[in-house]
Amino acid sequence: MCNLLPTQVGKCAWTSISSMQLHHLAKYKSCTWNRKTVYCNAVSATSTTPMEKVDFRKLQNGSDIRGVAVAGVEGEPVNLTNLGTEAIAAAFAMWLLDRKKPDASRRLRVSIGHDSRISAQALQDAVSRGIASAGLDVIQYGLASTPAMFNSTLTVNEEFFCPVDGSIMITDLFLLTASHLPYNRNGFKFFTNGGGLGKADIKDILERATSIYDKIYVEGFENREKTDSAVKKVDYMSVYTSDLVKAVRRAAQDIEKPLEGFHIVVDAGNGAGGFFAATVLEPLGAITTGSQFLEPDGMFPNHIPNPEDKAAMKAITQAVLDNKADLGIIFDTDVDRSAAVDSTGSEFNRNRLIALMSAIVLEEHPGTTIVTDSVTSDGLTTFIEKKLGGKHHRFKRGYKNVIDEAIRLNSVGEESHLAIETSGHGALKENHWLDDGAYTMVKLLNKLASARASGTGVGSEVLTHLVEGLDEPAVAVELRLKIDQNHVDLKGGSFRDYGEAVLQHLESKIDGDPKLQKAPVNYEGVRVSGFGGWFLLRLSLHDPVLPLNIEAANSEDAVKLGLAVLGAVKEFSALDTSGLDKFVQRL
Repeated sequence: MCNLLPTQVGKCAWTSISSMQLHHLAKYKSCTWNRKTVYCNAVSATSTTPMEKVDFRKLQNGSDIRGVAVAGVEGEPVNLTNLGTEAIAAAFAMWLLDRKKPDASRRLRVSIGHDSRISAQALQDAVSRGIASAGLDVIQYGLASTPAMFNSTLTVNEEFFCPVDGSIMITDLFLLTASHLPYNRNGFKFFTNGGGLGKADIKDILERATSIYDKIYVEGFENREKTDSAVKKVDYMSVYTSDLVKAVRRAAQDIEKPLEGFHIVVDAGNGAGGFFAATVLEPLGAITTGSQFLEPDGMFPNHIPNPEDKAAMKAITQAVLDNKADLGIIFDTDVDRSAAVDSTGSEFNRNRLIALMSAIVLEEHPGTTIVTDSVTSDGLTTFIEKKLGGKHHRFKRGYKNVIDEAIRLNSVGEESHLAIETSGHGALKENHWLDDGAYTMVKLLNKLASARASGTGVGSEVLTHLVEGLDEPAVAVELRLKIDQNHVDLKGGSFRDYGEAVLQHLESKIDGDPKLQKAPVNYEGVRVSGFGGWFLLRLSLHDPVLPLNIEAANSEDAVKLGLAVLGAVKEFSALDTSGLDKFVQRL
């Protein structure tokens, strides 16, 4: 395949064609297929199969790229191909070159890592070819965590070719609503030393990828040989984990093994987080026997690696109880999310993890603002503001939204040190606003180590004590009201417009009900308090779905809130309310 790819220092990296010649070649649009031989202007070669069309726009998922990389699931055709991946990687290289503007004496470097998914190696090879084809150096880390990939843009260590100029993590998100374990899916997250790329950046990269892909005609093996020399492999995870170990030792007054005697079990869910037991906890003196599912396995045979998943949390809770451990730690696939379990089996996830992290951060930074996503509970607000003396700023769903809002608040003079989602994404100002599940757990370990060093407490009860007083609802449920995009009611319009119409109608109905009160400050959907609880109906960030969250002190009040929503939305025929119908019939 001869890619008409981005240029560096006046030359196209995969050919000897100058950038000026490339410009002129790109203007020609004629391309003749003849017996699987491609004739395109001055370039010709043999191709085994015609290229399939790819709609790169559909691969965007907010600030990430996601798609189907492996065939085998009915109704999910592959749209994240190796060839498309090369184009995306080359587009990122173009984007990076435009921003870094290196001189002729320096080649830019891009690090690449992946989680345990079965398509990881093939995609890593494709990404490497795309990056190297643009004249950039590729640093492969192999199995890695997403936080480590961002960290590689900050580390100063020439032995490991750091800092890199950009970084790509090959990973995807597990959705709780998926009907199967999504082994077939994968995606990309992109970083520079300024943090993760935003939605506009991803849109730009995919537009570039479309242009590059359209200019790819035949494969040139000569150029693939050239790219090999630009690829280096290093064990960067050893650098990253060493920094985590040092952070815990500092918190414990530089004691070498501050966790000696602590029994801590880790559940990596067969993702990329298995390193935490052997390379972080054990050097700190912790006992890790009973840790489970540490081996990477892209088929995820035990449970979904997701701190929000009930089966996953049950698995780590059982491991803690069976091993009589002091603490349990669980990670998602790429270790940017995490949760914990204390020695009694009580979970620190969702609102409880946010409460715990808020307590730790507000001890260090009294009065600071805690930024969360929109589905956090009223009880959490009371806990942060009345018990801890902080300020709770409830914003939108989406980890990037939450992080960017915390950064914005700081820029306008409102101090914020923690941005955290109920999903387990947590980012701290002290850690460059990186959502790092391992670093979140390090903050918990710091608390254990410092409490022991100062003689103020031993064991996970130190953490449990910090969330005492958090009011937790007896009923907490999320229902998903799907929009049928083929329904006649949409009349060719978008699901987003239809969903907004549903929300506007609900809002008008609430205005006329004295038993219900809209939240005075709200950034997403319609949030309403009443009957001793609350509900939030919002439009999904990416899917034709209206998620409905309801929390209440008892089932009867929860049903009353559900009926209030159902009464307002039942006239929208394209909206599937079957889940809500079933919920309100529970009494």
